[in-house]
Amino acid sequence: MTAFLQIFTTVDDEAKARELAGALVETRLAACAQVLGPMHSTYWWQGQVERAQEWLILFKSRADLYPELEARLRELHPYDTPEILAVPVAAGLEAYLAWLNQELRRPAPPRA
Repeated sequence: MTAFLQIFTTVDDEAKARELAGALVETRLAACAQVLGPMHSTYWWQGQVERAQEWLILFKSRADLYPELEARLRELHPYDTPEILAVPVAAGLEAYLAWLNQELRRPAPPRA
């Protein structure tokens, strides 16, 4: 198991997806963000089945950055209850994980 996460969210607008991707990468809460779509989502919302066109954003980050990443994503996200899911990375190419770690914010130093 590594200390890295892949975090997922969806939005209903490609421009907003690109904006969220850029915002989290520029602040180094994510080393990489990929926007995929459009895709078609079917889900329950407020007692009825909804269908929507959405874009999926995949963020690559570290577990220690997740609380701040989630808070920033919630602040910028257009949905009232956004899908924000984090999946631990079980393994990965060492060179890629080293790059990922290098491009993310440094962990806060331990308090004395």
